[in-house]
Amino acid sequence: MDSRWVGPDGYDVIAAERDGRQVLRVRRHGITVADCGSVAEVARHVDLADLCEVVSLPFSRGFEAVG
Repeated sequence: MDSRWVGPDGYDVIAAERDGRQVLRVRRHGITVADCGSVAEVARHVDLADLCEVVSLPFSRGFEAVG
């Protein structure tokens, strides 16, 4: 499962790979702002306290609504 964090003003942070190493890619409105090697580097671009992790919930059609 891929991790993604979103913040205000169109920022998001995703795990990515660049030149064979894992980085945290900071994007704004889908445009790459920086590829960071540490969380401290991410903090230079966006306030970490403002980030919220996007969680994918499993989808199932195997239930029936009761009502």
